[in-house]
Amino acid sequence: MSAGSGGVRGGPVRVAVVGLGWVAREVWLPRLLGGAAYRVVAVVEPSARARAAVLGDLTGVAALERAEDLRRDEVDLAVVAVPNHLHAPVASGLLRRGVPVFLEKPLCLGSAEAAALTAAERAGGAVLLGGSAARHRADVRALREVAASLGALRHVDVSWVRSRGIPDRGGWFTDRTRSGGGALVDLGWHLLDTARVLLRGATGDPEGAELEHVTGAVSADFVDDHAFRAAWRGDGAQADPVVGDVEDTARGFLVTRSGISIGVRAAWASHQALDTTVVRVEGSGGTAELRCTFGFSPNREGPSRLLLTTDGRTTPVELPAEPVGAEYDAQLASLPARLADPAARGEAASGARWIAGAIERVYRAADAVRCAERRHAPVDLAPTGAP
Repeated sequence: MSAGSGGVRGGPVRVAVVGLGWVAREVWLPRLLGGAAYRVVAVVEPSARARAAVLGDLTGVAALERAEDLRRDEVDLAVVAVPNHLHAPVASGLLRRGVPVFLEKPLCLGSAEAAALTAAERAGGAVLLGGSAARHRADVRALREVAASLGALRHVDVSWVRSRGIPDRGGWFTDRTRSGGGALVDLGWHLLDTARVLLRGATGDPEGAELEHVTGAVSADFVDDHAFRAAWRGDGAQADPVVGDVEDTARGFLVTRSGISIGVRAAWASHQALDTTVVRVEGSGGTAELRCTFGFSPNREGPSRLLLTTDGRTTPVELPAEPVGAEYDAQLASLPARLADPAARGEAASGARWIAGAIERVYRAADAVRCAERRHAPVDLAPTGAP
């Protein structure tokens, strides 16, 4: 069986799920097990307890400790959902062995890892598919259609602000060495992927979407407060004191080579009551604004709303109703065709390079600001022990 042929041979796509954390247990496994298009043949997880808890009454599913134990001739696709710092290394290893990979976001934690994914995909001849579900939402697809009627694209604003939504507080999400960052890496990946889709649709020129200028700032006012954890995730209470070393809020401003600007705000926690996502597109002929809530949080604003403004007049755009999480169903439904499409190779790695580069540069700008603040901080000249 050739790499990526799972969708061609006619039977279900044989899937190995690598990593059994929250997203694997709550998002991917239920969908993979519940659909006829896929057959889960293996789970990979170093924790024997986690493997046993997931397998339950399942039969015919191999339980492995290491991704290296997967055999290429027994799997058509590996769904990689390990902690962030392992995403690119695990995926690269599988790709080099010729195993197609669907990789959870963030696909990588920097430009170097993006380059490694590109090299691994080429070396192994297998396809890398990226897990960023927001673009598969019905309301985002509707926004893209409306945006195409707005003339020349000028600006895109993307924001996702949670009320109380710090994930796995005290676990790897708030540990920079394992997560790669805070809200910008977690929520910002979805936002920047959405912005990139809008950019590419408007410019039709990948070079025009390349970033010329990036600045940004980060803050961490909530990350060490247990009250702001994402209780709906069911991660369990963490013992205090727990100190995270990542940001809970990030703000960035980006300008492309073609002069289009992008504002991004990602926040795990805030003072607002509900979780809100806003995507606003400004063109030479009008603006469109989508208000909704990405993700699975129950602290939602309500139904999605899309407004089109032209010539001083604002009109609502009808949106199809869809249940929470439908974007993950849609993304999963698209994978067999993507596996069989030679044109899919290189796309996910290219997108990862753009998004990871943007995140790196926002963090770099924020670090530069903090260094400047330290240089200009007032100095206490009073001698030690002075009254």
